[in-house]
Amino acid sequence: MSIKVTNHSANIGTYIRKSIFTDVGTMRVLRFAFGVTLSCGLAYGINWPLAFLMPVFTAMILAMPLPKPSVKASFNNMMSTLKAFAIGLAFSLFFLQYPIVYLIALALVLFHLYYYLNRGGSFWFTLMSMIAILVLPMIANSNEGLAIGFSAGFVYSSWLTIAMLWLAHFVFPDPNFTQFPIKPKYSKAYSNIAAKTALKSTLVVFPIAAIFISYGLSDYLLVMVFSALFILKPDLAEGKQAGQNSLLSTLLGGAFACGFYWLIVAVPQFNFYLLLLLATALFFGRHIFSGSPMAKYYSSGFIALLVIVNSAMAADSNFSEILIQRVLLICSAVFYIMSALKVLERYWFKPNKSVVSK
Repeated sequence: MSIKVTNHSANIGTYIRKSIFTDVGTMRVLRFAFGVTLSCGLAYGINWPLAFLMPVFTAMILAMPLPKPSVKASFNNMMSTLKAFAIGLAFSLFFLQYPIVYLIALALVLFHLYYYLNRGGSFWFTLMSMIAILVLPMIANSNEGLAIGFSAGFVYSSWLTIAMLWLAHFVFPDPNFTQFPIKPKYSKAYSNIAAKTALKSTLVVFPIAAIFISYGLSDYLLVMVFSALFILKPDLAEGKQAGQNSLLSTLLGGAFACGFYWLIVAVPQFNFYLLLLLATALFFGRHIFSGSPMAKYYSSGFIALLVIVNSAMAADSNFSEILIQRVLLICSAVFYIMSALKVLERYWFKPNKSVVSK
């Protein structure tokens, strides 16, 4: 009788293991939770400069239903990050001392980045370059050494993220072979549509970037960065939708961050923090890969949770102020790009109207 019970239990265990390791959705949830928890443990345990970026990047990439990156793709992303921050440092250290030259160069670089993306260029390189050329000058205005340190920490964290992605895919591999979705090839030929779209994005971002960097308005840095990202596709409806999605994700992440923050305040133990993070990542991962319309909000909401909790753990910080400030900054960015796009579409980029002659 005992032998039968043992065999029955073994069969159940084998069935559960097979059902878990052969289900793509379950493996992605486990990979997401494992990667985020381990990256947070390493980041906060070692605490190198800008260490918090590693779990943020890990969560951002593992939340996408993508297979393991190839060695070539990983190397290209590493070089793209290094190249992007080299460009940002060149801006900060050489052009910033000549304001007129700097503003002209900033406008040209913004245009070429948007133009490059609209012709099928690398989104990762565009994202890293945008962050570098917008954030580094703000830091270099106060201290050039801080800008160099920021660049080194950013590149280091992004490279460690790639190693974490490989480890997460090794521990929780996809049950079946999957390949990356085929994206449009990069076109080196001139594209009139891409040029007009890039010009439209540049005309929206350049004024706010020039004002913020010239006057060192670092407290409102997120308004400039969000504006640059929301306007990647300079369509009024899409820009508004991107802003609304970011706002809803922030509110969702903020609601969970509130409970998360007060729990780690009540139990200030690193082991408890990691266990709580693992449980939270499993909960969010289940919703991210559920395929429901709300999945996109949970993906960005988890990143918002990480950012808000990390900011709230700093000395003399106030959780409520951090959440309210982030919501207000996102609203400001959405209001700015909607107003700028309406002005451009009314006076310059007028929509084509077909005139039917009778």
